[in-house]
Amino acid sequence: MKFGIDRLITEEELRKPLEGKRVALIAHPASVTANLDHSLDALIDRGISVSSAFGPQHGLKGDKQDNMVETADETDPQYGIPVFSLYGEVRRPTGQMMSSADVFLFDLQDLGCRIYTFVTTLLYLLEEAAKSGKSVWVLDRPNPAGGPVEGTLLVPGQESFVGAGPMVMRHGLTMGEMARWFVEHFNLDVDLQVIEMEGWKPGKSPGYGWPDGRVWINPSPNAATLNMARAYAGTVMLEGTTLSEGRGTTRPLEVLFGAPDIDAKAVLAEMERLAPVWLRGCALRECWFEPTFHKHAGTLCNGLMVHAEGKFYDHHAFQPWRLQALAFKAIRSLYPDYPIWRDFPYEYEFDRLAIDVINGGPALREWVEDKTAVPNDLDELAAADEAAWRETIAPHLIYS
Repeated sequence: MKFGIDRLITEEELRKPLEGKRVALIAHPASVTANLDHSLDALIDRGISVSSAFGPQHGLKGDKQDNMVETADETDPQYGIPVFSLYGEVRRPTGQMMSSADVFLFDLQDLGCRIYTFVTTLLYLLEEAAKSGKSVWVLDRPNPAGGPVEGTLLVPGQESFVGAGPMVMRHGLTMGEMARWFVEHFNLDVDLQVIEMEGWKPGKSPGYGWPDGRVWINPSPNAATLNMARAYAGTVMLEGTTLSEGRGTTRPLEVLFGAPDIDAKAVLAEMERLAPVWLRGCALRECWFEPTFHKHAGTLCNGLMVHAEGKFYDHHAFQPWRLQALAFKAIRSLYPDYPIWRDFPYEYEFDRLAIDVINGGPALREWVEDKTAVPNDLDELAAADEAAWRETIAPHLIYS
C-alpha cells in the first residue's frame, strides 16, 4: 500500500500542480516515506520548491518530551528555510507564516483520538488558509486505531486545543477524512485536496488500522508503540488525574493506571465485577514500575498494563475509552476518598478540571463520582453519541 506522501513523490501527475508554487510542509518525526526518508528531504529531492516548514506540538524534530513544552521557531540548518512552531508563541499560523507559501502540505501521523493536538492543528491551518486564500493538501496516513468510534461527543462551549469540535474521543477518521468534515462542519471556503492512500483497509487483519510491515515511528515522544496508539483513547484520560500514565517509563500511556497506594489486583477484580464486557478485546496484566520523572517519580507504583496486541487483540471488541472509565469507577468504588482528579491548567485551560477538558465535558467524571450510577448509564449516553457521530462522518469517509 502507499501513504499519501509515497504517492506524491512517485506519481508525477500528482506533483504537476505544485510546479512554480512555493510549498510548506507541516511535519514531525513520523513524516516519512516507505523507505524512511523524511518527507522534507523526499519532497526537495523531487524538485518541489519547499519554502518553509512547520512543526506541531513536540516540534518538527519531536524532541520535546513532555506535554505543554513549547518549541521556538528556527531555521533549518540544511535547507536554510524557516521552520515555524505551531506550539510555541502561537498555536494558530500567523499571517506572516501563511505568507511563506502558496500550498501547505499537511503530513502528520495521527493516533485516531480527538485529544491528540494534531487534529486541532489541522483545523487551525484550514481556517487560516481559508482567510488567506491558500491551498491545503493533506497527505493522508492511516488511523492506527482503525475505524471504530467511541466516547461521548464534545459539548458545545467545551472546545479547546484538545477539543477542536463536536466529535467523540476515538473519532475513526484519517486526517484526510477529518479535513473533509472540518470543511463542511465549519463551512470553510478553502482549496482542500486529499492525496488519498492506496490499498489501506481499516479494520482488516493482520494490521487492522496499521498496515502490516510498515515501520512504526513515534509521532510524538510518548507514542512509542502501536499498542499505545490503540489504547490512547482511554489512557490519555490519565493526564487529567493524579494516577501515573507511565510517563518516565519505557511504556508510557500503555497502562490503565499506576500509583503507590492502590492495589491493582483489587481494582481489576472490581472492574470484572462491574462490567466484564468492557474488558474484552485486550489483556490486562498487573505491573510494577518506578517513574524516573513526572507523577510519582522515584516511587514504586502498582498498576495494570493494557495489551491490545498479538493474540489478545480483538479489533472490533476493544473499547479503550470504556475500559479506562471502568478503571476510574473501580478505584472510586474501592477508595471512596481517593483524590483521582488532578487540578491544574491542562493545555492552558484554567477554568475547568483537566479531566473535563480531556473529555469535552463533565459527563464521565460525574458518572464516576455518582455512587448510584452503573456502567449501563454511561454506555447508553456514549452509544447515542457514537451513533450520531457515525451518521455525521459517513459522507466524508474515503476508505470504508
